[in-house]
Amino acid sequence: MNLEQKIGDNLLRIKEKILIFKNRTGINQPITIVGVTKTHPPEIITAAVAAGLMNIGENRVLEAAEKFSAISKTGNTVVKHMIGHLQSNKANKAVEIFDRIDSVDSKKLAMKISKKAGELNKTIPVLLEINASREKQKHGFKINGVEEMLSCFYLDNIEIEGLMTVGPQTKDEFKIREAFSSLRLLLDEINRQLPKNRDKITTLSMGMSGDYQIGVEEGSTMIRVGTAIFGKRKNIA
Repeated sequence: MNLEQKIGDNLLRIKEKILIFKNRTGINQPITIVGVTKTHPPEIITAAVAAGLMNIGENRVLEAAEKFSAISKTGNTVVKHMIGHLQSNKANKAVEIFDRIDSVDSKKLAMKISKKAGELNKTIPVLLEINASREKQKHGFKINGVEEMLSCFYLDNIEIEGLMTVGPQTKDEFKIREAFSSLRLLLDEINRQLPKNRDKITTLSMGMSGDYQIGVEEGSTMIRVGTAIFGKRKNIA
């Protein structure tokens, strides 16, 4: 079995599981699968695109810049997601090479992205990253910091489409479900407070290889899956 077939089979299994989870809970909204290719070589991206994966996620700007040339050579339209913690000094480059930034974890970063996007005369879709599990080691807006989140909606050249969180580092399903549920409730609260003339946010990015089942059951519209599609990734410094 070649690489493309293997990735395609893995994608099919994930889609089948998603359908089961959705049917179990009566959910019918579409769910975007973002293939997390961080630390994997460029040929993984090429094979994934050939297998039908149209959303690719990377978490390191410099690594992504080197690998995205593989995408352009395929001739396919692929959405390139920035999914990891984005350092302020790499924000400008990220705006240049990514189609969207799914990990805006502070107003300061949102302002930096807004400024650079304006210079490039573009509007970039973003997700606000929320520390829904309240873990000290994680980046993200505090889950009760609604006013700070709302202030980001008035920045130019960024389009906030929704919220993102990383599930807590635990095997306790209750704690994971609690974090994901709180993100869904936060999205509802933000939508209630947005002016009536503004579009409501609809994207909930929650769930990775180990917990996307819970994410889907709690209303996720986007999951970020690496290991379940590509196998174990290499550890790099």
